Amino acid sequence: MHHTLCKVDSIVALNPVVSLVTLTPQQAFSHQAGQYLKVVMDEDDQRPFSIANAPRKDEKIQLHIGAEPGNSYAGEVLDKMRQDGEITINGGLGSAYVRTTVSMPTILLAGGTGFSYTQAILQKILEVTQHTEGHKDPLFLYWGTRSTADMYAYEELVALAKQHEHFSFIPVVEHPGHQWAGKTGWVHKAVLEDFVSLEPYRVYVAGRFEMAGIAREEFHQQGLILKNLYGDAFEFI
Repeated sequence: MHHTLCKVDSIVALNPVVSLVTLTPQQAFSHQAGQYLKVVMDEDDQRPFSIANAPRKDEKIQLHIGAEPGNSYAGEVLDKMRQDGEITINGGLGSAYVRTTVSMPTILLAGGTGFSYTQAILQKILEVTQHTEGHKDPLFLYWGTRSTADMYAYEELVALAKQHEHFSFIPVVEHPGHQWAGKTGWVHKAVLEDFVSLEPYRVYVAGRFEMAGIAREEFHQQGLILKNLYGDAFEFI
């Protein structure tokens, strides 16, 4: 496995639970949008996180690390980054990266910080379609969180959807407040309600394994061709 030392540029709170970590690789590092890396705590302890950006010209890498109280798994990673100012990573890993050679209508489905995976793919697809004249295949992002406060990129995504007419952002909140007029409940159910058939779509999924498993089954029943379904969870479930 290829280890890469990275300088920790910054750790910024996106909300009280999720931190945006920006890293600068000190050696050559390559990844594709939708891949993940492992943070090397020590040789026997490597912790996976989605890379939250498509490859950038400045080669920086971003992670969204959700460390709610009691989640020492993620909290220890942030502590180590803060203490050392550098971190060793392993990547890019995973085969659920974006497919851009054949364009298809696409649905991105994220639960919680699984959004970081879909954000990288979203960036890449928008970058590719920017240079497309004429028809652009529709692109949908369904992001489900427990509350509106957990949706840390809400404003940014609303703005992106205004800017790109082929892109739609559909936020889904499990426990909405009185002010919420959008979709509620389980994020994958929102997709099932909105599409009569999923047969023409390519779907990328990130979130809890339980959600990914149920989504695979129910999307397939609604016409999704399984070779058009991508997500790191599917290597394990």
